[in-house]
Amino acid sequence: MTAVRATAVDVPTEDGTADAYLTHPDDGKPHPAVLFYMDAFGLRPRLREMADRLAGAGYTVLVPNVFYRSGRAPVVELPGFIDPEARPEIFQRLGPIMKSLTPGRAVRDAGAYLEWLARTPAAADGPVAVTGYCMGAALALRTAGAYPDRVAAVAGFHGGNLATEGPQSPHLVAEGITAEAYFGHADHDPGMPAAQQERLEAALTAAGVTHHCEVYAGARHGYTQADTSAYDEKATERHWEALLALLGRTM
Repeated sequence: MTAVRATAVDVPTEDGTADAYLTHPDDGKPHPAVLFYMDAFGLRPRLREMADRLAGAGYTVLVPNVFYRSGRAPVVELPGFIDPEARPEIFQRLGPIMKSLTPGRAVRDAGAYLEWLARTPAAADGPVAVTGYCMGAALALRTAGAYPDRVAAVAGFHGGNLATEGPQSPHLVAEGITAEAYFGHADHDPGMPAAQQERLEAALTAAGVTHHCEVYAGARHGYTQADTSAYDEKATERHWEALLALLGRTM
């Protein structure tokens, strides 16, 4: 893996300033950019570790605190090891913050993140890739649909509620996507049941999106997050293989 350089940065948006983590190869050269969307637990050491791994593979990675309207990261205090079943109060605090990030706000913010990446010397010219985890998978999907001229690849892992029956479901943006897409669903995920998986697949197919969706057998919702009770090392390594292959094909 290539040595990386990481810094804390601030990204101006229409609604304020998003604190973020930027990491890239430490060689002074521009590299293809990846917009990395956090899970609900937010910008923390585990996500920085994951972003550094991507950077070490040759990419410039931006991880914004998408909850910046509620404060700089960490927005809520988290234990070193997160077990939501044992600590239900974590989601009690996060729930209202998550709901406040409406689809309109998310798409507006995405434009700011993409504009910032386009201006940073560490990012190469050209389209970017977007990847997201848990709630970040929906943000990635919305970003690809709203900014097709800027996004060449979109990936989502253990995402929830990607294809509901609601009028603002993320899958409804599929017709705007020109990027290649990959989604790695968690097995028996209550937030992404078979009906939603099928609805997402059908939407991507109908829109003519080059895509691959698959279920990671035995992996729980949140399987990539090593600081949580859902972590699955085998599934996480499979996710890295899929993500890096996607980036290698498209960036």
